Amino acid sequence: MATYTLPELPYDYAALEPVINPQIIELHHDKHHAAYVKGANDTLEQLEEARAKDAWGAVNGLQKNLAFHLSGHILHSIYWHNMSGDGGGEPLAADGVGDLADAIAESFGSFAGFKSQLTKAAATTQGSGWGVLAYEPVSGRLIVEQVYDHQGNVGQGSVPILVFDAWEHAFYLQYKNQKVDFIEAMWRVVNWQDVAKRYAAAKERADVLLLAP
Repeated sequence: MATYTLPELPYDYAALEPVINPQIIELHHDKHHAAYVKGANDTLEQLEEARAKDAWGAVNGLQKNLAFHLSGHILHSIYWHNMSGDGGGEPLAADGVGDLADAIAESFGSFAGFKSQLTKAAATTQGSGWGVLAYEPVSGRLIVEQVYDHQGNVGQGSVPILVFDAWEHAFYLQYKNQKVDFIEAMWRVVNWQDVAKRYAAAKERADVLLLAP
């Protein structure tokens, strides 16, 4: 059976300075993300054992753990590629991301409106969570989701294309309790090329992602 593995970072620990310092990147990737990978694999083993023994007393907890750890692994895997030391600014047609820019304007009225909504969604998430820009395949539009923990409050079938990690481990060593400052700084490292590729892939596969009228 296939198991999950921790992906390598697409850059070195210092690549996102000064927005995110190297110590945070190292701890966040090598410890926190790695823990979600291990948690997903461990839970799959426990579910395999439960099937073998037909022992389902812990099934609710195991299913919750699988959703938590697997979603944490997936969101973090997107997160690293969503950022670049050469990123930031606004997606523009001149940079080859015109389709994404048009979709943002159509779905949110303007880039400024989108930026304000995603910033607020990420910064005001209660406890631990994420702010997410997702492609919603039924309507074919982009939506912002305020994700609690890793998996809660998500529209089924939506595909995350840009994620802002609002867990304290993502920023506390550098920004202390100023989550808003961290989210505002994140806009300086958004890798729009990566976001545009994810948008194009999600749109192209919409008919197989979710079969709905």
